[in-house]
Amino acid sequence: MKRPQWPSWMPVDPYIVLLLATVGVAALLPARGVAADGVSWLATASVAFLFFLYGARLSTREALDGLRHWRLHLTILGCTFVLFPLLGLACQVLVPVLLDDALYRGLLFLTLVPSTIQSSIAFTSVARGNVPAAICAGSFSSLVGIVLTPLLVALLLGGEIGGGGGFSTDAVLRIVLQLLVPFLAGQLLRRWIGAVVLRHRRLLSLVDRGAILLVVYSAFSQGMVRGVWGQVSVVRLLELIGVEAVLLAVVLAVTWYGSKALRFDRGDRVAIQFAGSTKSLAAGLPMASVLFGAEASLAVLPLMLFHQMQLMVAAVVARRRERDPAPTDARPHYASTAPR
Repeated sequence: MKRPQWPSWMPVDPYIVLLLATVGVAALLPARGVAADGVSWLATASVAFLFFLYGARLSTREALDGLRHWRLHLTILGCTFVLFPLLGLACQVLVPVLLDDALYRGLLFLTLVPSTIQSSIAFTSVARGNVPAAICAGSFSSLVGIVLTPLLVALLLGGEIGGGGGFSTDAVLRIVLQLLVPFLAGQLLRRWIGAVVLRHRRLLSLVDRGAILLVVYSAFSQGMVRGVWGQVSVVRLLELIGVEAVLLAVVLAVTWYGSKALRFDRGDRVAIQFAGSTKSLAAGLPMASVLFGAEASLAVLPLMLFHQMQLMVAAVVARRRERDPAPTDARPHYASTAPR
């Protein structure tokens, strides 16, 4: 029997439907008490396992080779941790006209989280860009973000975080134990399990998506139990979506035309655009749960919306880039490493 396929005419990615369904389940059947503790533990364990698989997949030689392309990686890190936060700070002028304080904190938080790994690689591959650079850039961004994101949150949001969260040595330690330590463990064991992980790419995809669904359910359940969703109106949500659409459009334009001004070739420009304009749910959600405590559900809402928007928009942009004429300086850097 053939596995059922998602209808090609459906404009919505099935994973977006799953995310919306998860939010709906959390609204109708939020986890409480012992069940909430169990879901939270399972979400934490699944994210740790996800980063373990990331570490096992990334070739150490590939990472070291990628470090030689330091201009590209500094550019991507600059987009992720400088350009995005500056745009997030600029959005403060929209309070209280388009955003309230809680949604603005979530919007600013999304500008501080690392870049994606899976999505940036996939879209770079579709657009015939520099895939090894996208792999290294996403991995470097995640590693740097484990330390830099909490520091930026402390600097820009430290006095505004409540609900039992906030920046502290303990918060950073929990993030390091959940994300960095599993990644390094995967790197250490890559010699023995790396080939198995690479042969079972679907496993990484399932863990990636499953971990996000668990964290979303846990965060939104807490929000329902604590009654924070009564603070958000439909109008505010629509205004937030509009603000994020403009934010994404600006970053996509700056990464593409800015990298051209910096004289990167086409393959590198593609990697910079997709790695520099995307934000990671897999890294951002567990950080938010640690840093924001009871307010995590509202803090992650802008990140969730932005993540889905970036997937839909990046898919269209990648297909358009795929139709670009073959560059005269093309290098075979995307043929062998494109994800299947």
